[in-house]
Amino acid sequence: MKKRIYLSSPHMSDEGYEKIFIKEAFDTNWIAPLGKNVDEFEKELARKVGSKAAAALSSGTAAIHMALKAAGVGEGDIVFCPTLTFAATANPIIYQNAIPVFIDSDYETWNMCPDALEEAFERYPNVKAVIVVHLYGLAADMDRIMEICRRHNVPVIEDAAESLGTYYKGKHTGTIGDYGIFSFNGNKIITTSGGGMLVSDNVERIEKVRFWATQSRDKARHYQHSELGYNYRMSNIVAGIGRGQLKVLDQRVEKKRYIFEFYKRELSDLDGIQFMPSNDWNEPNYWLSTMILNGKVRPIDVIEALEKENIESRPVWKPMHMQPVFEKYDFIGTDVAQKLFENGVCLPSDTKMTDEDLERVCNVIKNYYER
Repeated sequence: MKKRIYLSSPHMSDEGYEKIFIKEAFDTNWIAPLGKNVDEFEKELARKVGSKAAAALSSGTAAIHMALKAAGVGEGDIVFCPTLTFAATANPIIYQNAIPVFIDSDYETWNMCPDALEEAFERYPNVKAVIVVHLYGLAADMDRIMEICRRHNVPVIEDAAESLGTYYKGKHTGTIGDYGIFSFNGNKIITTSGGGMLVSDNVERIEKVRFWATQSRDKARHYQHSELGYNYRMSNIVAGIGRGQLKVLDQRVEKKRYIFEFYKRELSDLDGIQFMPSNDWNEPNYWLSTMILNGKVRPIDVIEALEKENIESRPVWKPMHMQPVFEKYDFIGTDVAQKLFENGVCLPSDTKMTDEDLERVCNVIKNYYER
């Protein structure tokens, strides 16, 4: 069987930075959800993205949950959320017994449509928070979104799980709103195998999140708890991997960009193929190279042709308002997110891919089109 080409798999540093920090944790016996690696990873990530504070947590989902809680979201509150995203963006809204309202995308960014957001505020004036996603490493139109949310005095949570290393007008995504979250899942641009980070310039709120995420243990000699707590803190071992990975983030972004430009150069001339949009204000990390098909070829045709050659690819995220678990909640917009889902393909974007691997992917697609 031909070598498997993955969509986006973990890629440890060639220099072995991760092993250095993990070894230190073992040598000092700090095998726990606290320790030097956790503290330093928070500081290093915050410094990298330009945020005042960060809390290292067990997942990006936990980070969204804590951001919602920090923003005061509770039972019955309305939270606006993009429909075109992974379920982990929306699930924490339900954890807080709040009510999601899903917002459509636009073709200019593939992210939350500002016009649909305006319409949503007209329909639901009493909103507690807005979650924005930077899909596949593409920045949302943050100036318009922030202007709308500030006008309504509503906090903004940036789900930057897929966009660590992406810049919006020179500023890291995840640091433009009130709270930003990053994910270090195995398929992300850098990974800790699992884990996430919540960042904010509100230092007091981040300190409170650390408290909640450590089972809300009060400062007492005995075990005392005055608030509901969560077991959400990151492991010192996991944080060691993260510290090593952070050192190669810029290299990973450079390789992701190379992969995207390779695909665009080789496949753009095929009938009906359009790649994800680029804007003057957006410097994407190109986490996944994604295209939409507007011709006779269907996404499933491309996905199955690649799978026959042991090459992994995926559809674009299925919108939340089309998911059985969320279908009872309101949706504001038209059919942009649905069209992107129905016509989109995520191509292999693994940073370990060689030119030979990239040519193999392109040849499978070209050969299918020539049939």
